[in-house]
Amino acid sequence: MTERPLRATVSQRGVVFAPNHEVLLVRRRTDGGWELPGGRLDRDEDARAGVRREIVEETGIDPELGQPVHAISWLNDDDDGRFAVYYRCRTEERSVSLSHEHTDFEWRSPAAAHDRLSDTQARAVANAVAVDDDLDVRELGLPVLGV
Repeated sequence: MTERPLRATVSQRGVVFAPNHEVLLVRRRTDGGWELPGGRLDRDEDARAGVRREIVEETGIDPELGQPVHAISWLNDDDDGRFAVYYRCRTEERSVSLSHEHTDFEWRSPAAAHDRLSDTQARAVANAVAVDDDLDVRELGLPVLGV
């Protein structure tokens, strides 16, 4: 048993794939960094409903939600606990309507998305590619690490 259990804010993000296998990235207004769409889970909110809500709020896209592909916990720079879950998602939509939280978006190949994202989010993309029967993560040169 852990002596100091993690007390954390929960965030959830989607690795949203278009029909051509490109991944949706959004650019944060706060610091200009790129990320996968998603956000914090509300109290008493169903996890799957929460990630879908966040993606719709941030992008206007209502994705088909798939399985979780990555989960991780950490302490941020302020020593606050964080826990994130990443889901593989699909959409037929390519038109994006950004919320006020973001300034730009891009549809990128998984390998190109990998180059823009933090290591954790890049790992989520690689894992999402790995569970897709139509894609081969080895061909993309992406590492596959545990879910």
